[in-house]
Amino acid sequence: MRIAVISDTHDRYPTGLPERLREADEIWHLGDVCAPETLVEFEQLGPPLRVVLGNCDAYAWPHTLDLVREGHRFHLVHIPPRQAPRGVKTVLHGHTHVPRDETDPLGVRWLNPGCITRPNRGAPPSFAWLTVARDQEPRWQLAPL
Repeated sequence: MRIAVISDTHDRYPTGLPERLREADEIWHLGDVCAPETLVEFEQLGPPLRVVLGNCDAYAWPHTLDLVREGHRFHLVHIPPRQAPRGVKTVLHGHTHVPRDETDPLGVRWLNPGCITRPNRGAPPSFAWLTVARDQEPRWQLAPL
């Protein structure tokens, strides 16, 4: 399963991004969409779109989502929590606008696809591909824009 992970669109995204995500099995947006209309083109692609609420959002998306794919449990949230929820081995978050792929001392993997439109700290605009297969460690690949 191949999942496109985006975050922090802040009402816009680069031309051609939806086409790059067309082959995704799912699309996960980690918050700060701002206007829900921003997602129309992504919704029309066909793959399921999952969205969590960001601190700049006023829409009724959930604050967090816990999803299981191919036997792996993922926790989606905009602002990274101090610690992962019990039983979660992978936390995906946005908010910082900085790409991240780190494993903490407890074995929890923290992933951030970076920011689509306003990157910080010298990081280029980016999204990521999460490839998930049963009995294999999830694969994370940053995709610069």
